[in-house]
Amino acid sequence: MTDLERKIYRIIYNMSRFRNNPTMDDLKRKTGKNEASIRKAVNNLVSRRELTWDKEKKEWQFK
Repeated sequence: MTDLERKIYRIIYNMSRFRNNPTMDDLKRKTGKNEASIRKAVNNLVSRRELTWDKEKKEWQFK
């Protein structure tokens, strides 16, 4: 897991546990990265099954 992937994973985990799911603007502000790099990192996490999206509950599921 790269540093950016780890950072995004922690942000999503913490925000979804204590608040709501983070928006793209939240992730951009907290990581300082652009949308393309954030999407790539999230897709990498999903492809490795570190994160999964539960469509029924509309929330992230963690490994």
